[in-house]
Amino acid sequence: MRTLEEVQATLQIAKLKEEDLQKTIHCLSFGENVSSADYCLMELDDTLCKHIQAGQSLVIRGDADERAVLCSGDKTYDLKIADTSNLLLFVPGCRTPDQLTNSQESSHLVHTQIWGFCNSYWELKRQRPRLKKLKAILMENPYEGPALGGQKENTENRYSMQDLLDRIQSSQDELKTHLKTIHACQIDGYWRVLDFDYEMKLLGHVTQLVDSESWSFNKVPLQTSLDELAPLEPKEMIEHCLDCYGKRFTENDNVFYALHEDKVCQSTALLLLQNAVKFNLREFQEVWQQSVPEGMSTRLEQLKSVALVDRASRPETICLLRVEDLSEDTLERFNHLFTIREKWTEEDITPYIQYVSSIQDISAVFDARTLQGTLQEVNPKVLSLAI
Repeated sequence: MRTLEEVQATLQIAKLKEEDLQKTIHCLSFGENVSSADYCLMELDDTLCKHIQAGQSLVIRGDADERAVLCSGDKTYDLKIADTSNLLLFVPGCRTPDQLTNSQESSHLVHTQIWGFCNSYWELKRQRPRLKKLKAILMENPYEGPALGGQKENTENRYSMQDLLDRIQSSQDELKTHLKTIHACQIDGYWRVLDFDYEMKLLGHVTQLVDSESWSFNKVPLQTSLDELAPLEPKEMIEHCLDCYGKRFTENDNVFYALHEDKVCQSTALLLLQNAVKFNLREFQEVWQQSVPEGMSTRLEQLKSVALVDRASRPETICLLRVEDLSEDTLERFNHLFTIREKWTEEDITPYIQYVSSIQDISAVFDARTLQGTLQEVNPKVLSLAI
């Protein structure tokens, strides 16, 4: 082990003044069997540091064919290896200059052993959760209603919350939020998504009841609805339908729902479009308005992110194009969009690109010449949505 005299001699050779340095001098030595593979480093921001210090956990999620992500309770982060030209040493008990005091009158040595080393670390970048797979695995066994007499319900491909967390690259809070978005519900402890035809059947029961009772769509009583529709469907499913298509509120200790016109109209449109490649726009608008409950008004603005209108064709047409069906990968999404249409207007493309990651990803798909040709009708403001 080095002595203080040896250290002082080294300082003289390096032409360093001892009085310019800290009084505490660390002498480092490698322990036995030290390897760079023993440890991994991860750079955390203040929020994640406090998360760990509070005793919470961070979880790395991803299947073998997926790029790993790191999840806290409510956020998802992309994991990326960052190399550094400086060797990073793991030194237990080592104190940084701000932790040292210069109370000693003379220099002294502290012999410290290195436990490990590394020349790279994991860098974190906040990202949107990867939720596309969620709908896909829940659709393996959609809920089509209670089993009829004598029939057995399919119990395969059912997922609890922990099962979903093991499969989906998302934090638990983000996962719960998206389960609500796709109208999933818990049945017998498992998360299920409703078969779309069954969901529309439930909605039809509710709207027909509202019409027959001459209720306002802004004030649908929960208990009366459950009592009236109980012979047709389980009460839990009726209440779930009201949760999906209405806003719950209480008045004089009674629970009511205000139905969302836009949600009801959009789902009706999806029902009409799901089996058609393209629909004559004028005819579609007529059928659509006739299909929604009386008193509700249909507008094409209700179909942003779920349907695409082609104003250039003669006659004008509309087709199903749901943003949830597009790839989460930016490059694949843009490639697909530009196979559907060579030129996009700002109004048409905005719903499909507002959550893509970066403008650099777009540039990787199209070179400057192609961008000039294919995006000439797109206001530059649209591309800024990708940043």
